[in-house]
Amino acid sequence: MSQSLGDAEFNVVDRGRYLSILSDCAACHTAPGGQPFAGGLSIETPFGDLITPNITPDRETGIGKYTKEDFQRVMSEGIGRGGYHLYAAMPYPAYTKMTAEDNAAIFAYLQTLQPVKNQVEVNQLPFPYNQRWSLFGWNALNFTAGVFKPDTNKSEQWNRGAYLVEGPGHCGTCHTPKNALGGDKDSEALQGFVIQGWNAPNITTDQHTGIGGWSVNDIVAYLKKGANRFDLASGPMAEVVTKSTSKISDSDLAAIATYLKDSGETSTAASAAIAQSEPAMKAGAALYADRCSGCHTPAGEGIPKLFPRLADAPFVNAVDATSLIHVVLAGSRAGSTDAVSTSPAMPAFDWNMSDEQVASVLTYVRNSWGNAAPAVKPADVASLRDHLKKQ
Repeated sequence: MSQSLGDAEFNVVDRGRYLSILSDCAACHTAPGGQPFAGGLSIETPFGDLITPNITPDRETGIGKYTKEDFQRVMSEGIGRGGYHLYAAMPYPAYTKMTAEDNAAIFAYLQTLQPVKNQVEVNQLPFPYNQRWSLFGWNALNFTAGVFKPDTNKSEQWNRGAYLVEGPGHCGTCHTPKNALGGDKDSEALQGFVIQGWNAPNITTDQHTGIGGWSVNDIVAYLKKGANRFDLASGPMAEVVTKSTSKISDSDLAAIATYLKDSGETSTAASAAIAQSEPAMKAGAALYADRCSGCHTPAGEGIPKLFPRLADAPFVNAVDATSLIHVVLAGSRAGSTDAVSTSPAMPAFDWNMSDEQVASVLTYVRNSWGNAAPAVKPADVASLRDHLKKQ
């Protein structure tokens, strides 16, 4: 199957630039206030922090000495120039599915960047995780190399979407649950995972906690504009929309949506909603009326493309409420795009709501207007509050 790059023919450098946007390379390889692609961004992992490397063509501190073959090995095998193993914070378990042609195009584009001298000490993990030899075992258990193979029973558009989601888009890096070693649980692909204080939600066709109720057009609108009739992109996903998906061709967005709407379904059993007569629900109802209903409306319907809908909403029904707690404590601003230049914001309530209050109002939201999800515990709020204070 030919891997077209969207609506137009590109030369190799333009192809590489487009693919680097699709792969969201700049987001990880650019530190706050730093030069694009020069590295230095700290990535929090369960095992410690890793710092992203410089991938400008600087010969001393970047990839200026890399050959096309060196770069191909990075992408397909997770092995750097000189033979050392990369940590999977660089999503080579997904990039291995990319074609050599696409990898060569990205490399050609990176070689056109202004070289930036920025020495980065990537590995800041504590012992024993800082020992790269251990990655031999990690790869044996968690990594299967190999380029994407199309499904001949599916359409060309579906296969294009599968290639983008599983390969350069590396959606599963955030949205797929991980095992104790940090490897993907492939049997639970795209069913959601908590990462860096946010819950990357279930994006399967599950009707209760996933995007089963979204149409292809709904998915395209979310990725293109950061908003649809159900939700607004927030947290890390707002950055993904702003820097990556909003700049992808319409044909590729449609392919991604087509694949997500036909890529298997989970069957999360909805728990029974907590009774409105419960003390936490009564307290939450009063707090919601006072603090939340002005924007999200008394019935949780929200305002399309401005304030998210809370009623019968998959992200509200998620088993893990981390993202909801995060937004209430720290606030959030939706991503801005060329299509939607105004980015609405949610104020932070950490300064005037206790752990018990946050837990009560979220328990109420998660069990009203058709929602049904586990109660939020004050201890969970306290834990995330402490985590956010340390950032």
